[in-house]
Formats: sequence, C-alpha cells, structure tokens
Amino acid sequence: MIDASYHPAMRVSDSHQVLFVHVPKTAGSSIDVIFDKEVADARKAAGARHATYERLLRREEQFTDYWSFGFVRNPWARMVSWWSMIAMVFERADAGHQPAIDRIAKDPTAWLPEGEFRHDFDRFVLEGTEKISKVGRPQIKTLSAGARLVDFIGRTENFEKDINIVRERLGLHPVQKVPKRNRSPHAHYTEYYNDVTRRKVAEVYAADIEAFGYTFEEG
Repeated sequence: MIDASYHPAMRVSDSHQVLFVHVPKTAGSSIDVIFDKEVADARKAAGARHATYERLLRREEQFTDYWSFGFVRNPWARMVSWWSMIAMVFERADAGHQPAIDRIAKDPTAWLPEGEFRHDFDRFVLEGTEKISKVGRPQIKTLSAGARLVDFIGRTENFEKDINIVRERLGLHPVQKVPKRNRSPHAHYTEYYNDVTRRKVAEVYAADIEAFGYTFEEG
C-alpha cells in the first residue's frame, strides 16, 4: 500500500554522526521512519530528498566526518517498483483520493515529469531514463562524492540484516522485521521486460551492475 506521507529531506543524527543518503526506491521511507520514531535528535538535512552524497557534503561540511550509508537494489527490480509506485499514486489521484492528490501537489516538479510515463512501463525505461535525471542516475553515483563512497551500502534484498548494522550505529536494538512502506503491488519484475528494455536498464545502470554484481534473473 502507498504511504501518503511525504518527508522531503535526508535524515541525519548529529549525536551519533550518522547520515542517510536516500537512493529512490530502496526502502528509504522505511528508514526515514526509523529515524523519525526512534532517534531522538533526528533531523532533516538541507537539500532535496534524493540529493547525492556529493551535494550533501557541499551543503554541510561537518558531514565529511559522519558515518554515511545508503541502500541499493537490483536495477531491473527497482525500475518496476518505481514505475508501479508512480502508476498507483496517479491512479489514486485521478480517482479523487485526497492523500495521493496532496502528495503530487507537494512536489509537482518531481511527480509531474514521472507521471508522464504512468501508463507505459517501456517508455519509462526507454525515455524516462533520458528525460529525468534522477531516474537515469546510477545508484552508485548518488552514494559517491568523487572517488569517495558512503561508508556502508546495504542491499534491499538483505534489508533486515543490513538495516541492523545501521541500527547499531544509531544505538538502537536489532530487529527481525521492519515494516515496508511506500510499497506498490506488481508482479515479479521479470514479467515487465522485453529484450529492448532489459538491455536499456543494463546500459543505464552498468555502473551499479558492475559494482554490486546484479543480474537479470529469469522467472
């Protein structure tokens, strides 16, 4: 189910010196909730919700000394999840669902360009990656500042295991299960691709595939 709440900024804890760098569609909303509900001094860093690590370091110099982290996801699965979220939000908005209408209205410069592709996954892959900078940005570029990477990169595929590494840095007890937020219903990601769109994702996110060893799994 789509979570209609919207939190347009990166999370940071100054007491623990921990900075979250949010790659779109990598369970970031669930991580935001951990900060907001469990970290006493959590705040929203200046800048956009999906600002790159490099941009965050330029905005707040002290972040250079903070332990930084982000999550990544299989690029083919991530694109399906992203498009499904867009389609769901606009479908609900078109049906008069006020939280979805409000969500789009709060950040139209982000939502409206993405909404152009809500009826066509192939176009989202082939054209969206060219027209919308954050859609076409490899995840590793969000998590890097020049040659420097964030200190820890978790994987959504191992979310419970990896988020507990983050929780330890924040002085929080480990958990066995984390509620997933901002989810959208869709079939297995492999069902959405043809040869052309599959190759396009491989080209656009070649840096992620090389860095993290992701592959397109059949079935």
